[in-house]
Amino acid sequence: MNVNANFTQRAAVHPASAQWIPSPMPGVERRMLDRIDDEVERATTIVRFAPGSTFSAHTHTGGEEYLVLEGVFQDEHGDFPVGTYVRNPPTSQHTPGAADGATILVKLWQFDPKDRTQVHIDTNKETPVPVQGRPGVSEIALFEDAREQVRIELWEPGQEIDISDHKGLEILVIEGGFQEGGETFSTQSWLRLPADEPLIADAGPNGARLWVKSNHLTEAPKSPSA
Repeated sequence: MNVNANFTQRAAVHPASAQWIPSPMPGVERRMLDRIDDEVERATTIVRFAPGSTFSAHTHTGGEEYLVLEGVFQDEHGDFPVGTYVRNPPTSQHTPGAADGATILVKLWQFDPKDRTQVHIDTNKETPVPVQGRPGVSEIALFEDAREQVRIELWEPGQEIDISDHKGLEILVIEGGFQEGGETFSTQSWLRLPADEPLIADAGPNGARLWVKSNHLTEAPKSPSA
């Protein structure tokens, strides 16, 4: 199954028009954002766990990155409440679930195979830092290496946003919203722009809190089986 698999094109997904699709595990549903290949796939997905649902123990051969959007996500390593950002690198293992239910943004098979950096950040406990040269924008740094930069951005209400110099840009709305390309992006809306396509946006009247990844689309993404 391929979803938004042409990474040279703009792609957007809004909650109102995206269906929840059952996963192989009972009580776990997915909203596909982008995807290449079948069940072992390079994918960006919003995953919803019903209360008491779990996934069986597994190894993340290609790594896993997630942000908790609702509820409390759990595994044998601990409880991860709303706002927690986690990177489980290639070769890591866990048995995830959600006793009371949870919704997460998750990205699979998008790590450098040699990456072994484990990251756990409760973004609600971090203080945003103003971004130099971008008035009305502050950020919480989450991860950065030669391949990508990941952060939480906060846009002040009504702020005009221009991000032109990037090598791929991906945004998920956590709170608030913005306007871009004639579209309104609200909570859990997702936008992906190819390298060097500028983002020209206006933050909504309540501002916006966003998960942002950039500079990660310099090479054409491949299927795990490639």
